[in-house]
Amino acid sequence: MSVIYNRVALIGLGLIAGSMAHAMRRAGLAGEIVGTSRSAETRAVAAEIGLCDRITETAAEAVVGADLVVLAVPIGAMAAVAEEIGPYLAPGATVTDVGSVKREVIVQVAPFLPDTVHFVPAHPLAGTEHSGPRSGFATLFDDRYTLLTPVEGTELEATAKLRTLWEGCGARVEEMDADHHDLVLAVTSHTPHLIAYTMVGVADDLRRVTDSEVIKYSAAGFRDFTRIAASDPTMWRDIFLSNKDATLEILGRFTEELFALQRAIRTGDGDHLHAYFTRTRAIRRGIIEAGQDTDAPNFGRTTVKKELPGG
Repeated sequence: MSVIYNRVALIGLGLIAGSMAHAMRRAGLAGEIVGTSRSAETRAVAAEIGLCDRITETAAEAVVGADLVVLAVPIGAMAAVAEEIGPYLAPGATVTDVGSVKREVIVQVAPFLPDTVHFVPAHPLAGTEHSGPRSGFATLFDDRYTLLTPVEGTELEATAKLRTLWEGCGARVEEMDADHHDLVLAVTSHTPHLIAYTMVGVADDLRRVTDSEVIKYSAAGFRDFTRIAASDPTMWRDIFLSNKDATLEILGRFTEELFALQRAIRTGDGDHLHAYFTRTRAIRRGIIEAGQDTDAPNFGRTTVKKELPGG
């Protein structure tokens, strides 16, 4: 593909921004990639590994002359960053983000943006439990969805251009309303993460009683919970506080379902359990058919075998 944006400014240099840098380079989508981070250590690492063409000390410096600005910082930091960069944004530039909540991002960012720029919030539905500038890789977005939630009045051309960038990074792109996005993600991501954190917390309490047997004998289900619960705590704190209403709504529904399952177990209602598990199993098949996971054994994990001494 050809260059879509002459200069892209990445504000924040973690997993998503780093992967964007690699993916844009892979496809030749950006003329220059400028990056910055509040952390001097992160900036130093990014410079060391050549993550961006140029690293600046401040966000204000990074956005000068950029025709695309990507806010890849925790949601709680969005307003401060938007206020800092607002006066330095080039007329005609597009500002976007990669946050997991969209309505609160719009509330935090939009007031600080001049009328001369376009604002197209976005959310790539991809990630790992790793963070930091070394964690990114070019294929992270391949065949994964990125959702765009352009604010009212945004020029169609600006949204179309950002769509082309994400497609060039390997993503499938769809648009939706910000509030609908937040409800959907409360179901597919936010509440499952909260449940994972809770289950790992319960296991930690039990581990103190069982002398670490919970860790030693972890089965696949618990291991998957721990992978989810290893995600960045600052990011997830901000997500839950920013998407409070939708998350609480889904948690309420989850609690009702859990009570129904408790009742079925207590009363020995095997028919209810079998019917419930059959119905929910179909969701897994749908995810695989949609290309969003693999049906390979052990979720496609490769097993790393430890060599025996002398082996």
